[in-house]
Amino acid sequence: MDLRDIHTPVLLERCLELLAPALEVPGAVFVDATLGMGGHSEAFLERFPGLRLVGLDRDLDALRIAGERLAPFGDRVELVHTVYDGIEAALESVGVDAVHGILFDLGVSSLQLDEVDRGFAYSRDSPLDMRMDQSTGVTAADVVATFSEGQLRRIFERYGEEKLAGRYARAIVAARAEGPIERSGQLVDILTRATPYAAQRTGHPAKRVFQALRIEVNAELAALDAAIPAALDQLRVGGRMVVLSYQSLEDRLVKRVFADAVASTSPPGLPVELPDHAARFRLLVRGAEQADADEKARNPRATPVRLRAVERVREAAA
Repeated sequence: MDLRDIHTPVLLERCLELLAPALEVPGAVFVDATLGMGGHSEAFLERFPGLRLVGLDRDLDALRIAGERLAPFGDRVELVHTVYDGIEAALESVGVDAVHGILFDLGVSSLQLDEVDRGFAYSRDSPLDMRMDQSTGVTAADVVATFSEGQLRRIFERYGEEKLAGRYARAIVAARAEGPIERSGQLVDILTRATPYAAQRTGHPAKRVFQALRIEVNAELAALDAAIPAALDQLRVGGRMVVLSYQSLEDRLVKRVFADAVASTSPPGLPVELPDHAARFRLLVRGAEQADADEKARNPRATPVRLRAVERVREAAA
C-alpha cells in the first residue's frame, strides 16, 4: 500500500507555511528531528527544490521506510539513526554546523501504532515491548515485571497523570505474582478489572498507563528536555523551529523552553534593553495552535496536536 494511504502528516500545510521563510534561501538545511515514515520530509523536499534534509529517528524500521520513500531526492537527503537529543552530534556527523529549519513531530508514530508486534496500541494484543528503537533498551514488559509498586505508581502519576495510579500499580504487582505479564492484552485485562465501572465510562482504562509506560521505556521527556534547547542552539539567525506535541507533558515542556528563549535577560528596571541581553528568539504563533475541525475529521491523530513555533532573531552573546 502507498504510504500516503496509511500515513497523513499532521498540520502539514501549516508547518510548510511557518518554515517557508527560513527554507526558501539558497542552500537551506532542514532537520526533521522525528522522521517517522518521512511524510513531512517528502513534502518539504518537494516544496523547496534546493533544500537539503537531515532526518533523525531512533526507529530503524522508520529509517528504512523513509529511506525508500525519499530515495528519489538522492543526495539531498541524509538520514541518521539517533534519538533527537543527539541532534548536535548528528549534524556534525554529516558536516553541518547550523541549520535553517527544524521540525519535531513528537509522540508515537503511525508506524509504531500500526505495527501490531510493537506493543504500543492497547486496542490490540501483542508483545509488551513499546521500544521506539528495538535494537536496545528495556521493554514495557521489563518495567511491569521489575518495578516496585511505588515506582509503578509514580510513573503512572507523572507520565500518565493517572488518578487511579495506586490502584493500577497494586493490581499489576498482584497479577505478576501469579505469572508473567508479557502481552498488552494481559495488561489491558488487569487494568480493566481494577477500574471501577463508573470510571470505565470516561475513557479506556489502559490509555494513560500505556502512555506512561511508553514514556518511561523510551525516556521521552528526558530526551525532549535536552533536545529542544540543543535544537535551538543549531538554528541560524532567521532560522525557524516548529514543534508538534500530542500530550500535555510534552507541550508544557516545550512551552517552558520557548518562554525562556524569547525572554530578555536584562536586569529589571533598566531604561533600555542591553543588546547582549535581548531575546534570542521570537514566537511565531500565539499560544499553541490546534488542527481545525476539517483536519481532525480527515485525520483523527491530529485531534490532540498542539503546535508551537519560534524564530531565531540574534546570535547568542559571546
